[in-house]
Amino acid sequence: MAEPNAWRRCNTCKAEIPFGGAYFACSVSTCNRRATDFAFCSLSCWDAHVPLFRHRDAWAEERRAPTREAFEEERRRAETEAVERKERARQARAGTPREPPRPGVATGAAAEREILVVASRLKAYVRARSGMNTSDAVLEVLSDRLRALCDQAIDRAGQAGRKTVLDRDF
Repeated sequence: MAEPNAWRRCNTCKAEIPFGGAYFACSVSTCNRRATDFAFCSLSCWDAHVPLFRHRDAWAEERRAPTREAFEEERRRAETEAVERKERARQARAGTPREPPRPGVATGAAAEREILVVASRLKAYVRARSGMNTSDAVLEVLSDRLRALCDQAIDRAGQAGRKTVLDRDF
């Protein structure tokens, strides 16, 4: 890959922003995400961007572009992370142990006792169909039945060689 002559190009006029040079960024969070990450060579270029994206309360933040060495180091790190991600995905497909679960996701015994239905929706359905109230104890019993149905569907998907549970597995 050829060595870049500049860190990036201005998102408005496409002028080069040099390594270590000053540039302007939009203060709005959606303009600073990885997918967008706008950079402008001057205040007038940033100013041209504002009405296009209909910002109500925005300002330009002056920042400094990374040096060539820092940029190359970041690029090497990103490439290494991409290779590691691919390797983890390959291992997951091969059935090797997976990463630990995300925080906030119930696993093990906690998942066995978690309520799986939305109480308000269930109660509204029962009331609309019959005019009856629904006891809170129903949620636990229904969740147990739902777990049993899901376990059967998981087994069927596994027997079919799939890693996705489909509607036909139920």
